[in-house]
Parts: sequence; structure tokens; C-alpha cells
Amino acid sequence: MKLRWMLVAVGLAVAMTAVAALSMRSSVGVDPAATGAPEGAGCPVKAHPANLAFTLKDMYGRDVKLSDYRGKVVLLNFWATWCGPCQEEIPGFVDLQARYKKRGFEVLGVSVSDASDDLPPFARRFNINYPLLVGQDHDDLMETYGATVAIPVTVLIARNGTICDRHMGLMDLEQVEREIKALL
Repeated sequence: MKLRWMLVAVGLAVAMTAVAALSMRSSVGVDPAATGAPEGAGCPVKAHPANLAFTLKDMYGRDVKLSDYRGKVVLLNFWATWCGPCQEEIPGFVDLQARYKKRGFEVLGVSVSDASDDLPPFARRFNINYPLLVGQDHDDLMETYGATVAIPVTVLIARNGTICDRHMGLMDLEQVEREIKALL
């Protein structure tokens, strides 16, 4: 009985993610021509500042301040170990982290429902090369970044701390790479 309800919940979450991705695509895209931003700016004129005043524990229990990443282009990904689309995105994020880290890019994975003990084995299994943060019991952070309806949710933050884009659902890695390059 419990397994059936879990399957129903996962199916509902996948359906909600698909609907959200189609209907709630953030209005803060990085197409300068469409937003009136100067060519090469990579972030729309009307983009708003990210709230970086959060400290989370990483998977080893160390404090990580989001404000410490100001000056870098940050891909902030809200996910969970049980989320199929989240798992599908991870190899692409690993690749992006490896290719662009030296240019000032950082992926931060915020696990929305996993305990810190669950993350190291998962990170080893997926060869994750970026920090995994424990977002469990941080509903304020999820609300701030719009990760309350469904996951995955990915937020792209410019060097100056401005939210340039928000994606709900499975990422188009080619698109996010173009967005990252525009901000680097």
C-alpha cells in the first residue's frame, strides 16, 4: 500500500514538473535581444538580485554560505536523490563544472529532502564534482528560489548576484551551456 502511494506521488511530481516547465518558464531568460539588454550582457535588464543570505551545511557538515559565491556564475540546482529527472541532469552538471570551473563557474546542488548521510554515497555513484548542500528543513530557501512545487529547479545566478534564469523540470543542457557562456 505504501509503495503504491509513493509511486502515485512520484507520478504526480513528474506530471507537475512537466506542466510547470511548460507553463511557468521564468520570464528572466538570457536572450539579450528579447529583453533589451546590451549585446553580450547575458542577463536581462529587469533581472532581480538573488537572496544569497543563506548558510547551509554541505554533505560533510561544513557551513557553506551562498554569499561566498558572489563573483562567480552559479548554477543552483534543487534536486533529490529519488528524483529521476534530477539524476538524469547530474552527468551534464558534472561536465559543465569540469569545463567551466576555472572560468569562475560553480554548480551547487541543494538536496531538498535527503539527509546528509545519504549524499556521500550518491555523490560517489554519480562522480559528482561540485558541492552538495543539505536543503532539508530549509523551506525558506526553497520558497525564495521557487523550488516548492516540483523538482528539479535550476537557477542561474550572474557574478553580480543577479538571477538571470530559472528552469523548472529537466534541463536542456545545450541551452543552459549557452546561458552560462553568456555570463562568463
